[in-house]
Amino acid sequence: MNEQQQEGQAGYRAWLAYHPRMDSAASKEESLRYAWIASDDRDDTVRAAITEIVEGIGTMYGAAPRISATATDAAGENGPRDSEPNAAYGAGPGILVGTFAANERLRDIFGVEVAELGREGFAIRAKDGVTAIGAHTPVGALYGAFHLLRLLATGIDESELEIVERPANKLRMINQWDNIDGSIERGYAGSSIFYKDDEIDFDPARIRDYARLLASTGINAIAINNVNAHRLESRFVTGDYLPRIAELAAIFRVYGIRLLLSINFAAPIEVGGLPTADPLDADVKRWWRERAADIYAAIPDFGGFLVKADSENRPGPFTYGRGHAEGANMLAEALEAHGGLVVWRCFVYNCKQDWRDRKTDRARAAYDHFLPLDGAFRDNVVLQIKNGPMDFQVREPVSPLLGAMERTNQVVEFQITQEYTGQQRHLCYLVPQWKTVLDFETRALGEASPVKRVVDGSVHGRALGGFAAVSNIGADTNWTGHPLAQSNLYGYGRLAWNPELSAEAIAEEWALQTFGSNRQVADAVVDMLMDSLDIYESYTAPLGVGWMVNPNHHYGPNVDGYEYDKWGTYHFADRDGVGVDRTVLSGTGYAGQYMGANAGTYESFAECPDELLLFFHHVPYGHRLKSGLTVIQHIYDTHFDGALRAAGLAERWASLEGLVPADDYDEALARFREQAEHAKEWRDRINTYFYRKSGVPDERGRTIY
Repeated sequence: MNEQQQEGQAGYRAWLAYHPRMDSAASKEESLRYAWIASDDRDDTVRAAITEIVEGIGTMYGAAPRISATATDAAGENGPRDSEPNAAYGAGPGILVGTFAANERLRDIFGVEVAELGREGFAIRAKDGVTAIGAHTPVGALYGAFHLLRLLATGIDESELEIVERPANKLRMINQWDNIDGSIERGYAGSSIFYKDDEIDFDPARIRDYARLLASTGINAIAINNVNAHRLESRFVTGDYLPRIAELAAIFRVYGIRLLLSINFAAPIEVGGLPTADPLDADVKRWWRERAADIYAAIPDFGGFLVKADSENRPGPFTYGRGHAEGANMLAEALEAHGGLVVWRCFVYNCKQDWRDRKTDRARAAYDHFLPLDGAFRDNVVLQIKNGPMDFQVREPVSPLLGAMERTNQVVEFQITQEYTGQQRHLCYLVPQWKTVLDFETRALGEASPVKRVVDGSVHGRALGGFAAVSNIGADTNWTGHPLAQSNLYGYGRLAWNPELSAEAIAEEWALQTFGSNRQVADAVVDMLMDSLDIYESYTAPLGVGWMVNPNHHYGPNVDGYEYDKWGTYHFADRDGVGVDRTVLSGTGYAGQYMGANAGTYESFAECPDELLLFFHHVPYGHRLKSGLTVIQHIYDTHFDGALRAAGLAERWASLEGLVPADDYDEALARFREQAEHAKEWRDRINTYFYRKSGVPDERGRTIY
């Protein structure tokens, strides 16, 4: 940790701050439960688990567990040891941690009941003074260690624990949109922690701390470069860069995280000097096989390739008259012998649309491109499908492609970085939005097919699936710019592990771990987080229509910013109404892509949920919503109310002065004040626009310009 990070230590440590207990007397008594820690494993990952427990308990309780002789090799130089090597192990209260294979005592404690833990699951049992953390693999033991520390930090009674957990999803991935020049596409927390000045340039300690944060929530894969792979990043698959990438992979490996690379589909031309990148060309296939062999020689546990192809001017198989399955399968074949995956993004659409064209619909594109290919992809290909059909708007429907492909592996893609949700200058806790997506009933197999069961593979019996998300971190000391934006990174990992967790429970976990056990602080922070998505939505684009942002950088209101552009991002507001007709009867037909009753619900003007009404229908301003308000009055009311509530966030945060670390307090307060002012700008721009379009005044006579 460098000097700057030490000064802002609380923000840097994030939810692994391990705050000292407020009741020192109780802390001393509780620390006696953890007098020692032992393991018979000789593994770097178990060593990391031991180190984490020693640091966490030592910081929280003021007394670190002694590392027993049986853990000497596993712990290295980390943490205190017994002066009498054999005295601690099994004598008095303490912690056993490790794998069942290496630890006979763990096998005795847990017996056969943990057979279903799988590769990454863990069990925790506190009994007769011993807290045992057991797993089939070292990474399972690491996850168990982090879970125990989470329980301690959030005040759960750990005296009689009986916990068995395994992740719901096999793939739990982070996508870094970092560029080798040090910039981050859609990054709002400083420069890259991986790159600088066209070089792979990183602080190993900071990468290790990032790996700790990710592993503590259950993340097991990371793609370390932008999906828009540029000239130098296209060479990451060669010996020019593999030695440094292997150093990164080694750090992440200790924490159970496999490294992937975003590749350039045209790399055989741009890097290899071939005349073509045709996926069916023999030389192209051989070139990718050779690159795969080189990569796995340097990184034996390499995760695979993340691919953005034929999208937003990126090269892909369409250039050669080939399809997405042919492109993905060629890469998958090159990786298959090594155990690697191809993660192929479904964000493919016409980005050169004529705004006059009312039938072409960007929302249809992913479904139209990929549904006909169901069953055509190899088993080590997984399709990465955005949560909605557009582009991470604050409100849009769930992508109809999720659940529609019965014979294809799928992961749902979220965006942790706040491209369209305030860019980490506004507070917007996104976990409630993601929960809405995950709980959405696709009707793929009737009434028991929510998105969360589609992507975990259970609906269609797929062995591979999960989550992917665009990270929100950068080189800012507190990782995410806005201190409270850490909650989105934490929440994503927790949902990927267990999508049954509630948004509020996740917020409370994060607040207690990040700010300590003061209930006044935790309750205030949780309330602010839980209100924030609704507040942000209320003063931005109304009723699911989306966009209305400044082009390119996407910050701030510009109602017509994309209205006459090529990106397919229209609202079609006129003097009579607003919204996009996506019905089968008279519009683009997008509503018909949904399964079962969902198609009818969205097709129907009367049944369509109000919050998505303008996404599916062009609606008169005088239409009365289910709330009883007209559309135009709803727009006015929500925007006036949203600006007031945004100002209230600043006031609520100000009430915590002196109760949260000063750096966090000052940084967040400045951003809350900006949010309050910016919400007024949104309010006045949106309300004025629609007043001038409709000529309908505000019923309450408030100022509209």
